[in-house]
Amino acid sequence: MRMKIISVVTTAAIGLLTTACGGEGSGSNDAGAKPAPVETVLPQRLTKPPTLPEEELKPSPDGNATFGENLAYELRRKTLDMARAAGKVTATCPKGLEPKGGTKVTCTTAYDGLKVEWDVTVGDQPGWSDNMVEFEAVPRQGILTRDGVARLLYGNGGDSMDYALCNDIPDAVLVPLNAKSKYSCEVVFKGKDPVGAATAVRATDAGPRVY
Repeated sequence: MRMKIISVVTTAAIGLLTTACGGEGSGSNDAGAKPAPVETVLPQRLTKPPTLPEEELKPSPDGNATFGENLAYELRRKTLDMARAAGKVTATCPKGLEPKGGTKVTCTTAYDGLKVEWDVTVGDQPGWSDNMVEFEAVPRQGILTRDGVARLLYGNGGDSMDYALCNDIPDAVLVPLNAKSKYSCEVVFKGKDPVGAATAVRATDAGPRVY
């Protein structure tokens, strides 16, 4: 039986797609005040991507795989969770790594050539299973993908959403983790026109967020 290792910590901040609403009188200007400038409509129109297939990541470690190989496999899965898009992903961990609680190592994953280092802390084996090991893994950078952002926006927008506009998000790009990136998007709802009000996009280890 292949050893199973369990991620016990996620560091992502949960973001919700929101529309800001002003309070009573928020649209009024003081006498003599200059009107707010009209923001530029974003140039990139995102199409709705297909649903990600729910299938096992391959190749998977066999029954004789080392702990390091099993850990690398789990980090490949976590990297795809961060990207929320299909892509080629590889991972490497130090050779000779043992499932000893408290061990700290650095592993590296690559998503379509974009490399991310992970700070990994090995946890203990649960007393009820000799084939499971806990671990904590924190990426030093985030991966943002155009399809991942589109899945988030269309998933949050629901049936009332028409399309989304962004400022030229690449197919995949490295960005700071859990922080505002230089990319932003606006959701346009059916029967409405874009107004140029954009919200920053962030990368988390659980996928993109907009807030």
